Amino acid sequence: MSEPLINYQNVEIAQQDNCLLNNVNMQLNAGDFLYIIGKVGSGKTSLLKTIYGELSIVSGDAEVLGNNLRTIKRKNIPQLRRRLGIIFQDFQLLTDRTIYDNLEFVLRATGWKNKLEIKERIEDVLEQVGMTDKGNKLPNELSGGEQQRVVIARAILNSPSIILADEPTGNLDAETGRKIVELLHSICHNGSSVIMTTHNIQLLKEFPGLVLRCKNNELQNVTHEFYKEKKSQEEIEQDNKKLILETTCSQAEFVSEEETDKE
Repeated sequence: MSEPLINYQNVEIAQQDNCLLNNVNMQLNAGDFLYIIGKVGSGKTSLLKTIYGELSIVSGDAEVLGNNLRTIKRKNIPQLRRRLGIIFQDFQLLTDRTIYDNLEFVLRATGWKNKLEIKERIEDVLEQVGMTDKGNKLPNELSGGEQQRVVIARAILNSPSIILADEPTGNLDAETGRKIVELLHSICHNGSSVIMTTHNIQLLKEFPGLVLRCKNNELQNVTHEFYKEKKSQEEIEQDNKKLILETTCSQAEFVSEEETDKE
């Protein structure tokens, strides 16, 4: 069995001497889609910040993609971040550049030099997020949902092992938010594990995944609370077959009794 992409053991997370989360135990494996839920200020965003080295952990053992977060040097954090795709709620696009130029900027900043390869990669990610005709647009010419799709395209440029999505549907209407989560699940199925913070519980029910809750300075695994009563498609099909069989048997018994009465 392969090593977890993320492995936190008894981790404490604090900011300005204020303990946000204590005794955090969390694993992320290849192919996982992990939701982190909780009230505003419960530590969801701070937890994500520790993963990409923006916030140091206080104690415990924490590894991300083989990097020990307790001992990693600041100069090595950019290298770690190149293996992560980060999706911000407020987009953080360069407003004076076209969508194509925004994506090109990221590729060149991460070592891409060949113009043809850059062009092909940008076209590829825009196609993946359904934005092939928006490359020449400025960010302010796009809707909120379209900008979030561009942010997702930016996040997957370097085929990251992990995507961190901080409230990616927070500023979007319900239907647009649903399409964004559907897109993230599609990307997850294609090879990137995803951690997504959200307060939209309905999305968890429609698009299942692992669920952790930040509450009372702790991180709790509450996956069972959302899916304990949900049957798999195979179980549903088996139940349907059983019902059909029972109905057929009942009908056969009824016909048999009628024929007996006639005799």
